[in-house]
Amino acid sequence: MILIALFAKILPRKTVMTLALILASALAILISVSESFTVILALRFAQGMLLAGFPSMAVAYINEEFDAKIIGTVTGIYVAGTSVGGLVGRMSLSFLTDVFDWRTALTILGATYLLIGLAFVFTLPRPKHLVGQKSKASLGDFAKLFRNANLLAVYGVAAAIMGVFVCTYNFISYVLLAPPYELSQTQVGLIYVLFVAGTVASAVMGRLADKVGNGKILLVSLAIMFAGIGLTCASSLAVKFLGVGFVTYGFFGAHSTAASWVGKLSTADKARISAGYMLVYYVGASVVGTAGGKFLTAFDWTGVALFMTAVLSIALILSVKLLRST
Repeated sequence: MILIALFAKILPRKTVMTLALILASALAILISVSESFTVILALRFAQGMLLAGFPSMAVAYINEEFDAKIIGTVTGIYVAGTSVGGLVGRMSLSFLTDVFDWRTALTILGATYLLIGLAFVFTLPRPKHLVGQKSKASLGDFAKLFRNANLLAVYGVAAAIMGVFVCTYNFISYVLLAPPYELSQTQVGLIYVLFVAGTVASAVMGRLADKVGNGKILLVSLAIMFAGIGLTCASSLAVKFLGVGFVTYGFFGAHSTAASWVGKLSTADKARISAGYMLVYYVGASVVGTAGGKFLTAFDWTGVALFMTAVLSIALILSVKLLRST
């Protein structure tokens, strides 16, 4: 992600996204036939490196190639697509593994993704506003983004919401597997169906952000996440699932709104801005997502819920300040 930020101005958007999709798909097929765990690990690392640049380039492409009045809507559709991909990918892999085995399943999915990547080449229009500029890579230019108070606030929101989202899905499964619920792994896995709520939220909230304003919709999305966290503390299994659905809806709504907002807050290179957003976004997932486990061990789910509420409160404070300053 940092490399993308450094070379953002000279990287052609469509080319980077195309190579990421096609090469990552090819690596999936190679993983399916690899016998060595070390090789599989190395190939997975390479996949991560390749795909790391896709989100920032995609959001940059949207900000540069679409009318400013519909950026929120288009970003929402893009984020909705990621939620569909996450859901279909997980369910397809599980189903195909049950029918065949994990190697065959990964081969089939890898080949499917490869075809999608090739279709991407022919269907995505060439960029018109930025094909790639001659510019030197500069860590200083990237660091300047973090001296922009408004961008820093959105980055903070991104880290918080992603951290809470990861915390929810990482640790709610332990609660559902334990007494008094004692659900099976298959039953717990069905919780990912709630990603459908994220698909709806991304499209709906993204469009509303264009009409009402990113700041107001971000606050609404955070409120939904707060409500969801509270509902997960209920003893009723149905209410717990509803709570996770609320968190999911609020997260995807907040993410699509924040991701579309960053491009409007600075005149710097859009890919560089988006790379900074995605970098902090994943740092939040790692740090907050890991820390939640400590609270689960010490204070059960109530502790995790309180921890997530505290983290989300930071996002709320930053959002209010940002709304007042823009």
